Amino acid sequence: METMKKYLNYIGLTLVLMGSVSLIIWPQRKTADVAILALGFVFLIIYIILNLSTLKRGFSRRAFLYSSNLVLVVVLVLAILVLANYFLARHHYRIDFTEAKIHSLADQSVKVLKNLKQDVSIKAFSREGSAGRARLEALLKIYAYHSNRIKSEFIDPDKNPGLVKRYGVTQDGTTIFESGDKENRITTTTEEDITNALIKISREKKKVVYFLEGHGEGSIEITEDTGFSGARDELQKLGYEVKKLTLALSESFPQDCALLIIPGPKKDLLPDELETIKSYISRGGRVFFMVDPETAPGLNPFLLSYGVKLENDVVVDTVSRLFGGDYFMPVITEYEPQEITSNFRYATFFPYARSVNVAEPKPEGVNVNIIGKTSPNSWSERQLDQKTVTFDKDKDRQGPIPLAAVVTVKPIDEKKQAMEKPEEKKQSEEKKPEGRLAIYGDSDFPTNRYYNLSGNGNLFLNTVNWLTQEADLISIQSKTTTPRTIQLTPSQGRLIFFTSVIILPLAVLVLGISVWIRRRSL
Repeated sequence: METMKKYLNYIGLTLVLMGSVSLIIWPQRKTADVAILALGFVFLIIYIILNLSTLKRGFSRRAFLYSSNLVLVVVLVLAILVLANYFLARHHYRIDFTEAKIHSLADQSVKVLKNLKQDVSIKAFSREGSAGRARLEALLKIYAYHSNRIKSEFIDPDKNPGLVKRYGVTQDGTTIFESGDKENRITTTTEEDITNALIKISREKKKVVYFLEGHGEGSIEITEDTGFSGARDELQKLGYEVKKLTLALSESFPQDCALLIIPGPKKDLLPDELETIKSYISRGGRVFFMVDPETAPGLNPFLLSYGVKLENDVVVDTVSRLFGGDYFMPVITEYEPQEITSNFRYATFFPYARSVNVAEPKPEGVNVNIIGKTSPNSWSERQLDQKTVTFDKDKDRQGPIPLAAVVTVKPIDEKKQAMEKPEEKKQSEEKKPEGRLAIYGDSDFPTNRYYNLSGNGNLFLNTVNWLTQEADLISIQSKTTTPRTIQLTPSQGRLIFFTSVIILPLAVLVLGISVWIRRRSL
């Protein structure tokens, strides 16, 4: 009887703990768990009744007061932890401590997510344990963290043949994005592809980009080094529709043109073509000029009317030798503040380029900005007929040399246009957007040969996206981690081993034994 009085509380607490744990793990055994809980509480009540006099004497002791304070402190700490956990569960915040921010989305992706107007359903068909599934799961969790419109689910194609057949999935790793009646598919797990898939299904319609032909320009159909097929493919990945345009043979300028790219004409454009392009710009059109040295001289007076001067020169840059190029491949490593170059930290190379300067005085209603210059070790070579290239301070211009400029053109006065062209009175009633131009002194940097060289392709895409006012589509640079390694000599390695594995643990052991012996002697 005395043994039961002494240990009945422990038996009761054990039964209460077992019943609670069992109820959580096996909720289907509710009846048995409740019976165990009830039995435990009965044992506790019996213990209190049998030991009532002893408990009363304990409550009157000073130790009980200290115990009560301790219990109160424990309860308060637990209450604070519960409240903090509840608040953080409802208002969690992610912090990325990595230097390269490899666990964070780019600003462009966050902007796209904030601008979503409809819910997006993401179905990832990926086998359990596949290489890309874990990465995609982690990435989609970050997307969902920034927008509650992202709803994702992972489907094992081996276990769900019905869904595989319904969606026509033929490749493991296919991810389907759905929003309303729009759908887009990708088979990769990069942030750039996921963000661009979101943009495509949230966009009302595709914008059309035309590449001008007929003056010796490179073609989007050519897959060799001099072609622009790679640039075309990348534009299509971003949701653009890419077409060719032979302006001299066209009866009218295409109404669906969101951007006209003029990629390195070897011969001058016809006067009627230039007049058509000028009219297009005045209506808020967007044109991307890429003009090589010693080509298309007729474009110089045309661009002067927009505040840009194409110099008759070749840019020489000694720094490019450090990157493996020759002196005629100037490199830009620092950029002027502008949307195109915002957060852009990659070097770009321009094989055989001419300089692009701001014309003075600038025409009215035109704003010109230089966005990239070469290093101070470069110069503008003006003597193109010499066999050897050397800097002549009297004739050449010392760097930095500007290679690229952007222009915004205010729309012309609507009433004036209506008076000059009565047939456009109806159009003059509508507000016209500003025209935009980008002028680069080289057309080779986005060709197939150089597109993937450092940041060339990204700069080309960023320029196109700025011209078409698709800032969300500005290319996302892939994040890389910097290796963190320490090179140790054999002696240093042995010292660290003996210190951390033998000496420190032995010191802790000796200290513990000495404290124990001292307490035993008290």
